Amino acid sequence: MSDDAMDGLCVRDCERCPDLVASRSRIVNGVGPDDADLVFLGEAPGANEDERGEPFVGRSGSVLDDALRDVGLARADVRITNCVRCRPPENRDPTKDELGNCRGYLERELELLAPDLVVTLGKVPSEHLLERSVAVTKEAGDVVDVRLGDRSQRVLVCVHPAATLYDRSQRDTFFDAVAKAADLSGLADGADGQSSLGDF
Repeated sequence: MSDDAMDGLCVRDCERCPDLVASRSRIVNGVGPDDADLVFLGEAPGANEDERGEPFVGRSGSVLDDALRDVGLARADVRITNCVRCRPPENRDPTKDELGNCRGYLERELELLAPDLVVTLGKVPSEHLLERSVAVTKEAGDVVDVRLGDRSQRVLVCVHPAATLYDRSQRDTFFDAVAKAADLSGLADGADGQSSLGDF
């Protein structure tokens, strides 16, 4: 990873993945505090995210916002980012090479943030960070320590918020995992006075 491609937490310029360069309209960087204790990690931007330049702004983002609100948090209290920062064509899953090309940016972002907890939203980010096969619905809510570069990171496995849109039984699983994440990171119900519900 060349240092000049990344400015702080943001990737400014990258052309490593020809398919993604062709399909994106912009690089979609993470949003949220640069000292966030809690980070939500998705797979890659979709059409809405590519258009607006922010992760999780479509229907899935609304589900995430609802789950955060349930525990007294706003989007502005957490960091939301993706494994891959450019929209794959037709919203397909990112390839292993694409994930690999973006891995250095993700590791650098997490190193700079040093969050208490990273929540993986769905199969792709879970398998990417844990570097193994993950049965997300069975493992949702599990907390594991993973090696990222030379540091250890606590990771909570979670279903993707979109799963709740197609399978209502996943709603409790998702909301429970977000509540557990807020609790583990000390943010539940504004425990540290950081909640900014006024943002709504």
